[in-house]
Amino acid sequence: MTVDERCCEASEAAGESLAATASYTRSWLVVEVPGTWPRDVSDEAGLPPIAREAVQAWLARMPVSRALFVRQPGRTRPGRSRVFVARADDDAAEARRFEVTELDELASLDLDGGGERHGSLVLVCGHGTRDRCCALRGTIVYGALVSALGADDLWISSHQGGHRFAANVLVLPQAVQLGRVRVEEAAHVVGEALAGRVPSSGYRGRTAYPPEAQAAEIAIRAASGLDRLADLRLIGVEGDLISFRDLGGHEHVAVVERAPGPAVPASCGAEPEAQTVLTARVL
Repeated sequence: MTVDERCCEASEAAGESLAATASYTRSWLVVEVPGTWPRDVSDEAGLPPIAREAVQAWLARMPVSRALFVRQPGRTRPGRSRVFVARADDDAAEARRFEVTELDELASLDLDGGGERHGSLVLVCGHGTRDRCCALRGTIVYGALVSALGADDLWISSHQGGHRFAANVLVLPQAVQLGRVRVEEAAHVVGEALAGRVPSSGYRGRTAYPPEAQAAEIAIRAASGLDRLADLRLIGVEGDLISFRDLGGHEHVAVVERAPGPAVPASCGAEPEAQTVLTARVL
């Protein structure tokens, strides 16, 4: 990789697989924070202290959870910010919406059960202070989706995980994460996810599942032809042995296998390192 080569170009040129690379998270707290974000928002830097404490408390009590910042370029809501909670797993899939005048109000919100029911969120990673691939590719894909989605459904988000797979798109509460989304296909593949189907390209996996289960799900779907998200339900993870059940009650079992992948940088400016590839074999 040369100094000027981007991590997403290096990953794609090396033929690195997208499969089973989705960020494992079952509950998401999405907070509208206009303006430029710091490079690292994992400690909720950029929020006022009271709001930061509220977010960190929510993360502490919610297993396998994550917070994201979002914004909408060119749109302003003087004195108003949106907050979303999305639960995205097989047992509960819903998004709820709040509106606050000050981010400090996060401390008084009932994030565990309050808010108004919301449809779906489409989050395009465009965290430019974190990685230039996300800034360049994400911003272009966001622009391509503006005319296809509702004003409250589409957002630029902070780092989702996997810079080298830019442009990354997360669809909640469907728990679908996409990578290498192209401008010309963005509306189509996002539409498939919103309609409850596994997208025909760019599918990294479902964030509701750990990486091993993501690999097994992809292999089972390839073998069975089941392409609706609701067609499979995760029922067991025993080491590398993963079990799903379909709507007809049939159990599908796969064993996960690991192999060394290509040496590519995890983000722009990083040194190349070998990436582990997860695949699965249906039993």
